[in-house]
Amino acid sequence: MSLQSDIESIVKSVGLELYDTVVVSENDETIFRVSVISNEMKDGKRKGVSLDECVELTHLISPLLDVTPPVSGEYRFEVGSPGIERKMTTIDHFKKSVGENVSLLLLDKEKIKAKLLKVEGKTLYLQKDDATIEVDFNDVNKAKTYFEW
Repeated sequence: MSLQSDIESIVKSVGLELYDTVVVSENDETIFRVSVISNEMKDGKRKGVSLDECVELTHLISPLLDVTPPVSGEYRFEVGSPGIERKMTTIDHFKKSVGENVSLLLLDKEKIKAKLLKVEGKTLYLQKDDATIEVDFNDVNKAKTYFEW
């Protein structure tokens, strides 16, 4: 099994869902970041992830990283939520964001802000005003969820 699938198994064991793992550099420091989301829905929206859940996951995943480091050299390990407004880079990110508002920048520079209704194959179904729009995942240049305050 890969490190990613091992982490995913640990995350599922505590009732959460793995959103993403990423290695980033910030202020000359390498960070291995694990982002998780809740499986539970409340009032049609995904429930938040608590600090206690992140701490628990940190303790569960750390020993695995001691055996299988995600990067060579020194790094900092973080577990957290990807946030209410988060980047979507994979089809899986879109599947995990159904029901949320999304902002898309297409390859042809068209911008779309709409509600993500469903994902079938590589097709994204969006609701904008009273119309349903279909967008091919491969036509998306950048995407993120957004929250209307």
